[in-house]
Amino acid sequence: MDRLLCTFLRRFVRQGSLTVTTAGRRTYAFGDGSGPPVAVRFVSAEAQRSILLDPELRLGEAYMDGTFVVEQGTIGDVLAILLRQERIAVPRWALPQRALRYLFRRLQQLNLRTRSRQNVAHHYDLDGRLYQLFLDADQQYSCAYFETADQSLEDAQLAKKRHLAAKLLIEPGATVLDIGCGWGGLALYLAEVAGAEVTGITLSQEQYARAQQRAIERGRTRDAVFKLEDYRDVAGTFDRIVSVGMFEHVGVGFYDTFFARCAELLDEKGVFLLHTIGRSGTPGVTNPWIAKYIFPGGYIPALSEVLPAIERARLTVTDVEILQLHYAETLKAWRERFLAHREDVERLYDQRFVRMWEFYLASSEMAFRESDLVVFQIQIAKRKGVVPQTRDYILREEGRLRALDGGYPSSLRLAGE
Repeated sequence: MDRLLCTFLRRFVRQGSLTVTTAGRRTYAFGDGSGPPVAVRFVSAEAQRSILLDPELRLGEAYMDGTFVVEQGTIGDVLAILLRQERIAVPRWALPQRALRYLFRRLQQLNLRTRSRQNVAHHYDLDGRLYQLFLDADQQYSCAYFETADQSLEDAQLAKKRHLAAKLLIEPGATVLDIGCGWGGLALYLAEVAGAEVTGITLSQEQYARAQQRAIERGRTRDAVFKLEDYRDVAGTFDRIVSVGMFEHVGVGFYDTFFARCAELLDEKGVFLLHTIGRSGTPGVTNPWIAKYIFPGGYIPALSEVLPAIERARLTVTDVEILQLHYAETLKAWRERFLAHREDVERLYDQRFVRMWEFYLASSEMAFRESDLVVFQIQIAKRKGVVPQTRDYILREEGRLRALDGGYPSSLRLAGE
């Protein structure tokens, strides 16, 4: 097994400096020696064998179980080396598994109402104190918008809300539907700063309860209403629709349903803004470790999968922006904060959970930094002429909103307090 592992790694790892100690206590070096040195060790022959046979699933499991140990560097450094190579880190004998996963991806993403609630509960109904340990003060659990390289996470998340609001062109009194409202931060911003009447929907009991409580605390129960509701069951029409970080949970087989429903909910002169993780390459399959442990039923789409569904719903794409490395920087900040509180997380759960979430945050960051993951912001309307002809209105709107939200972060408590 050592020989097979070394043969694969020698062919695959051409860049970086990776040292591997096998379960048989033999040590081998791979790469061209560039970059910071990284060293790993297999604790058991079973872990070594399983990772070699199915690396996409078993590497994360072995790290969680403590049978794959990083002795120099971090798991993020290991994943950066693996994702930085010119070829995909999957041996030929594991490719049939990937093909089968692609063939059955629609079944894995069969997100009917009951299953959607179960999938959301798996991730978002964890102990609320966990998210407070690493998110920003407003608990924005989606890609921030870094206007400058040295901007803090809090300011970048405020900039994200401002950027979204600017593209929505919200006038005072406008009705807004927030699909997948999280803990209510964006909805409250749109109500407090933009003067909108917002309805936020979520399937998470924890998020719903916290969003409601925040609206009560801030005296916004009339213009920021939250509901525990599926997007397929929403009634009425809205001047604006926004969805941030929720589309990844829809499932590729439900794209037509999602956009058809949004078309019914959107006013004839309305604007819909979709903010979602996407892949800049061709359609693919959800990483099996992510699907099993982090986001069951989730899928990250290629633009070629999203646009046809928008067209079939007779909607018009008015603008597309690609955020390239913003999520990598967001995840870096989250990972640093998470690791700074790892003892607190361990008290909430256990060591295995800590390693699982460290692997999740590190693998996600490196996928955005080294792989083809990006963020799409797709602006949609029912017809032409609803938004201005040139994009300079976004900067103007951001300036107007910045003047209104100047003291907004100061009224929030710091995450983790």
